[in-house]
Amino acid sequence: MVALTLSSPVATVIFVLACFCGYQYRRVWKAEGPRYLLWIYGLLAAVGLLILGFVPLASAQ
Repeated sequence: MVALTLSSPVATVIFVLACFCGYQYRRVWKAEGPRYLLWIYGLLAAVGLLILGFVPLASAQ
């Protein structure tokens, strides 16, 4: 089985995108915006954070 790891730059990009999606989720929620946007931003933020939580970082060689 191939070991799946994230490099530091990729993990950083995923983290920034997850933070952005979380911020947009909160903005739409406070403005009582459309529900579909809440689902989109919420799922994207959750998936990004789950990836960061469960996929290990590559060790520096």
